[in-house]
Amino acid sequence: MSDQKAEHHVSEKGYNDEKYDIERSSIVLEEEENSPIPEVAAIVSNKDDPSTPVMTFRFWVMAVLFSILLSFFNQFFWFRTQPMTITTLVIQLLSYPFGKFLARVLPAGPLNPGPFNIKEHVLVALTANCAGGTAYAVDIIVIQKVFYAQDFGFLANFLLILCTQMLGYGMAGVLRRYLVYPAAMIWPANLVQVALFNTLHKEEELAPGQWSRFRFFLVATFAMFCYQWIPGFLFPVLSSIAWICWIKPDNLVLSQITGAGGLGFGAISLDWNNIVAFLGSPLIVPWWAQVNIALGFFLIAWVMVPIAYYTNLWDAKKFPILTPHLFQENGRGYDVSAILTDNVLDEKKYQEYGPLRISTFFALTYGIGFAGLSSMITHTWLYHRQKLVAQWKQSRDHSEDIHHKLMQAYPEVPDWWYGTLFIVMTIIAVITCEVWDYKLPWWGVILAVALAAFFALPVGLIQAITNQQPGLNIITEYVIGYILPGRPIANVTFKTLGYISMAQAMTFTSDLKLGHYMKVPPRAMFWAQLLGTVIAGLVNLLTANWLLRTQKDVCTENNALFSCPSANTFYSASVIWGVISPNRMFGSISIYNAINYFFLIGFVLPIPFYYLKKLYPQSWLEYVHIPVLLAATGMMPPAQAYHYTNWLALGFAFQFFARRYHPEWHLRFTYVLSAAFDSGVAFMVLLSFFIFTIRDAAMVDWWGTRSDLCPLEKKPYYPAAPAPPKPAA
Repeated sequence: MSDQKAEHHVSEKGYNDEKYDIERSSIVLEEEENSPIPEVAAIVSNKDDPSTPVMTFRFWVMAVLFSILLSFFNQFFWFRTQPMTITTLVIQLLSYPFGKFLARVLPAGPLNPGPFNIKEHVLVALTANCAGGTAYAVDIIVIQKVFYAQDFGFLANFLLILCTQMLGYGMAGVLRRYLVYPAAMIWPANLVQVALFNTLHKEEELAPGQWSRFRFFLVATFAMFCYQWIPGFLFPVLSSIAWICWIKPDNLVLSQITGAGGLGFGAISLDWNNIVAFLGSPLIVPWWAQVNIALGFFLIAWVMVPIAYYTNLWDAKKFPILTPHLFQENGRGYDVSAILTDNVLDEKKYQEYGPLRISTFFALTYGIGFAGLSSMITHTWLYHRQKLVAQWKQSRDHSEDIHHKLMQAYPEVPDWWYGTLFIVMTIIAVITCEVWDYKLPWWGVILAVALAAFFALPVGLIQAITNQQPGLNIITEYVIGYILPGRPIANVTFKTLGYISMAQAMTFTSDLKLGHYMKVPPRAMFWAQLLGTVIAGLVNLLTANWLLRTQKDVCTENNALFSCPSANTFYSASVIWGVISPNRMFGSISIYNAINYFFLIGFVLPIPFYYLKKLYPQSWLEYVHIPVLLAATGMMPPAQAYHYTNWLALGFAFQFFARRYHPEWHLRFTYVLSAAFDSGVAFMVLLSFFIFTIRDAAMVDWWGTRSDLCPLEKKPYYPAAPAPPKPAA
């Protein structure tokens, strides 16, 4: 869960704990020139062999195979009501024995140039990493087909995915001088991957009876595959056990507070897929980061939301307590099609049908998002201004450490490669939006790209040091909502071009830094990343089209398995920011006008904590991190409250208890266990889909398959009222 990652220096204790883990799993370095950054020197090798083969036949086989599998699985799981993501960590683990197998069975020669080496392994993982995330533009395609009855065809859809996923890569050509080459730009998240690569390629010294990591991975994967049939098919109630609510299920307040669809107090999940569905694996997020997430969740979801709801703020009681759905003033569902003409807001129809209302919780999440964005600016200035300035100067001087010196052995990617990629993708974006009716003019495309380019370097500086990536999604939809109100598809297209182009630039740059650490030739990295992105875009689109065509009522509440919670939230955002526009939704005429004050609240909030921390050093204030607190509930919606509580419980068990009291086991097996659980669940879900779901077969109805055990955990979601009749001529 990248949005949840906290700053690397959030506390001295957390920093030292993470550095301790890195040091204990690192390779042994000789006393000679090394990185000036201690945590980098502890884990990244200061030696290299430029003759090591990289883009071998083995690489191409594994890169293409794993990119196809990873992009298909993750896009498939994205549609599910309980989505999940197979991380690149799984590919890192699976590709290692597969690479060794190919090295053993292929005939010696050009196809098999010696043992499977660590650089091949890194390049396979880099390719899969570019294929691992579902293309953000798929959301546009889904809401067009499902909610706006619009389909521009395969070519338009693929070009939109291609340009939005690859436009940011062209920016990386400029960013690498400031975010990859300097030693000061450490990209802390990459150090975990470096540790895993080094661990896998070291010969394990096993005591008698001790299991290897790979054996542990296989056994844990099989165990989770077998277990997952219970909550995933035979006994689904185990996915969300709202046992307190069961005491008196007809009590509305009890259901709202303890139900799985409400605040989830006391709700338990015994389903790994459900726990990691929105937040990722709690086994790999450091405990100090989870503490910040926990504080933010408790304050926002269990303090602010119930106070706002039960004081009836903004007519809260007319709507469910936690929902991203859209409503009329009377609490009925909002029929967006009733106010559109050719997918553009019709002012007359809007005045007749009435204003849009959202749940108080949904409105507050936008306010928290506003506060989180502005608090990031203040926090970065207060806590990191001196470091950022120093590192910016160091970046400009191109000061070299041992790793940058070693990389001089390889030809660098020419600037014109990046420049050409940037220009071509921008042209494709303009042509796509002009030829097809996205209602985003050419200057809108240029503005979106300019916003992404403008924010790329400052965001990169923050992420390279703090592991945080401030998102541009709110800013982009806010800006275009004012400039082009009433155009939902133009709004989400602009948001995707602006937000995802910047995010993809960060992905590419982060991968370049990983290759920099592992001494992978830059040109090999360039082509590997493009390969993974093109494969992923094609597979994502094919998979999405297949599910949209074959699944009845897909992405609606009528399809229990494939209700697409993320797409529904994306659609709601397209209505709020695109159709209704921010001026009507949050302007002076709106009941939600106070939400704008969250910008100011977020901007001011870090200031008192900063000065209190200076007054009381080494106190609990060391742990307070306002941007992380505010970003904690960034996945709500579509995530529910009980997802957080169960996620945090598992995080405590492994990242606090196991780490403190069983450090050797934790260091050796925790990451492997996380990857194994993801793999076991993935195999079970796919097998059950092809055996049962695709044939419309299901488990026999019994108490353990019921979804209405707490029937009042949500207020009834009334259907949308029809559009008012047209006045007589």
